[in-house]
Order: sequence, then structure tokens, then C-alpha cells
Amino acid sequence: LFGVVACVPIGGRPVTRVLGIELRRSAAIGTAIIVLLAGAGLLYSLPDRWAAGWMPLAMMHREYLMLLWPAALAAGAWQARREHRSHVAELFASTARPRAQRMLPTLGAMGIAVGGAYLLAAAVAVPWMVDSVHYLPAASLAVLAVGALAMIAAAWLGLAVGRLLPSPLTAPALAIAGIGLIQVVPVALVRREWLALIVSPSHGMGQYTDYQTVSGRVSVAQAVWLVALAVAAAVLLASAGWRSRVAALLPAVLGFAVAVMIVPRGEFVAHPIDRVAQEQVCAQGSPRVCISRIHAGLLPEMVPPARQALALLGKLPDAPTTVEEDTYTFHPDTFPVWRADTVRISVRVDKSGHLADRDWVVPELVGRAFRGPDDCDNGSETVSRAAAAWLMGREPRPDHGITEEPEVNAKAVTLWQGLRRLPERQALARVAAVHRAAVACEKQDGLLTGG
Repeated sequence: LFGVVACVPIGGRPVTRVLGIELRRSAAIGTAIIVLLAGAGLLYSLPDRWAAGWMPLAMMHREYLMLLWPAALAAGAWQARREHRSHVAELFASTARPRAQRMLPTLGAMGIAVGGAYLLAAAVAVPWMVDSVHYLPAASLAVLAVGALAMIAAAWLGLAVGRLLPSPLTAPALAIAGIGLIQVVPVALVRREWLALIVSPSHGMGQYTDYQTVSGRVSVAQAVWLVALAVAAAVLLASAGWRSRVAALLPAVLGFAVAVMIVPRGEFVAHPIDRVAQEQVCAQGSPRVCISRIHAGLLPEMVPPARQALALLGKLPDAPTTVEEDTYTFHPDTFPVWRADTVRISVRVDKSGHLADRDWVVPELVGRAFRGPDDCDNGSETVSRAAAAWLMGREPRPDHGITEEPEVNAKAVTLWQGLRRLPERQALARVAAVHRAAVACEKQDGLLTGG
């Protein structure tokens, strides 16, 4: 849009020159700085929520529109009061140039300011992730682009409302109204989530899992509505009478109708899973170690402890020979296929974009080998923990990050001490029995005490 407009002369000068003047003399640069600092500050306040991948980054940035979108609304309304504050509105209205032509540089300057600052705030995170995140889905770029469109539409809508209501209270009132719209409307539309996805640009962007994505149809529907809203705001800003102001509603109504026809319906429409991101990517060599595509950049960090754990488990008969990432999701519930020769691990990413809790990779993998299938309820936490601890040659410890009763680990320590008093061959036989019981989903109680 701005590329086409740049070729249109205004008063004998190309729009690009006028646009440069408008960028320097309007509130555009100040607005861009505020949006950039606020967006980057919000992202860097919780880097562990997006450091796992480009889609988490794009969605997290979109979620922060609940604050950035109202700010763009207020900035547009503040800029619209410029002529009123300077007492030159009547003077400009008396010039021969049409109002629509005079508004183009203002629209362009504010659009470039808020849209560019929004994208630049996300780009600030690139050096943080470039060495550890290799999977870049096209959908993440669409999510970012829609976020920039939302900022442009908000700024233009603020310009239109600020021109109609040139009061010092308009900007703060619009900011409050914008916050209410983004946060209250999705709650009111809880049974029509597909409709909330159109109305609120930040709805559905909170991630439950790193594999979550945004449907392409959702992004297209949102883009159609936001472009229509921006066009309606531009027409309203350039309107000179009540007929043109009423006509400004037409693109908004048509755009919303088209968006409603495009947006998908159904369960989990706001929380689809990227199956490509879940695919296992394996390291070269053996034993086989694989993690999901979205975390593939962490393979060099995962391989050494994973193969160390497989070496410890190799003392058992029919021991697991492969490590894979556990790609389970709970919203919706999806379980990877369980196999006896494979032990799975949940990959967690720290705030620096690297493997979190590396010291717990070996204990977690060895412990999971004694827990059996996901749907098995016959396991014993104390027995499996004691067996895993004996295999690793160290005292049992409470599960990392899990609150539990103190006696759980105390009982495991007692069983482990009993194993240590046995000859190694006899102790290994009992630990192997615990592993066989886990694979067959049989009771484990008593196996370490000879029962």
C-alpha cells in the first residue's frame, strides 16, 4: 500500500519526501520508540516462555498486544489532535488539496512507526535464539505480520476517532477501551472462540506447549478483518461529511463478514498442534538419540547425557536402546506411541534458549525406563526410584520440580540401602525384575525385597 502511494505526487513533491517530513515532525518517532521499548521489555521480562522457538516468540509477542494495541490506539488519537492543538484546522480545510490527500502522509507515518516498531521488537530477540533454534515455520511469520497489521489498524483507528473527538481525554479513554476490548470480549465470547479470534488480536496466543501453532485460516481471517478495519479508519479520517462517515462502515462490515466465513470452527480451534514441529530429528551415530524438530538445535547438548543414560540401562536384559523426546500434549491430549526399546524425556528450554536442567537428564531417563507405558497404573514410585538409583550408583533423590510427600523418597532410600547390601548379581536381578514388570505393566511392589 505505501509503495503504491509513494508514487503519487503531493503538491509537486513525491509522497516519500513528504512522508519523511511527517515522520520527523509528528508523533510517529516517539510512538515507535515507546512501542519498541515496551515490546522488547515485555519479551525480555519472560524469555523462558518464547526461547524454545520462532513460533513461541511470535505468539508471545502477539499475546502482548493486550498492552501494545491500546497504546497504538492512544498514540493515533494523540496525533490526530495536532491540527486542533495548533489551531490550524480551519486553515488547512480552506486549502485546495483534498483532505484525503493531506491525510496520506500521516497515515503512512503512523503505520510505519507502529508496525515497524512491533516487528523490530521481535527482531531484538533473534540474536538470543539464532544459535539454538533451527526450525522456522512459515506460520510464525504470518503471526508476526498479523500482529503488525493489528498495530497499524489500531493507530489508524485512533487517528479517525481522535479527529472526530479532538479532546485531551480521547487518547487515555481509547487506551482503556482498547484494554477492555481485548480482555473482556474473549471472555464474553467463550462459547464462540472462533469469533473471539477475529475480534481480539491477542486471543489464543498463550502457549500450552512448544508444539502449538496458529492455523493458517485463522491468520488469513484476522488479516482480512484488520485490513478492512484499517481501510474503514482511513476513510473515516478523510471523510468530510456524514455520508462518507457512514460509508466508512462498509469496508469494516464486509471485511468482518469475509473473516467470519474464513475462520475455522470446532474444538481446539485456538490451540492447534504443529505436527511437523513434533517430528523426531535424530543425531548421527548410535545409540539413537532423537528430539523434536522444534528443539533440534539442542541435539548436541542432549546426546552426551542421553547416551550415558542408555549405557547405564544397558546392564539390564532387553534394555532400551533409543532415546526420544516425549511430545505429549494435554490440550488436546495426544500421546506418542509407547515402545519397550525406547525411553522418552521431556525437553525443557531455559531462558537462554539452551537445554534446561542438564544435570537431570540422566536421572530422568533412567527413572523413566522403570515406569512403563503412559496408561499403566501398576507402577510404584518408591520401587522404580530405588531401582534407578541403584543403577546410577547414587542415593535416591526427590523428583526434580515435583512437590511430594517426604516419605516417598525416604522409602526409596530404604529400598536402595537394602539393594546395596546384596551381592551385585542378586541386586541386578531384582532391578531387572522391576524393569520387566514396568514393561509388562505388572505390579512392582515387593520385587526389590525378594517378594
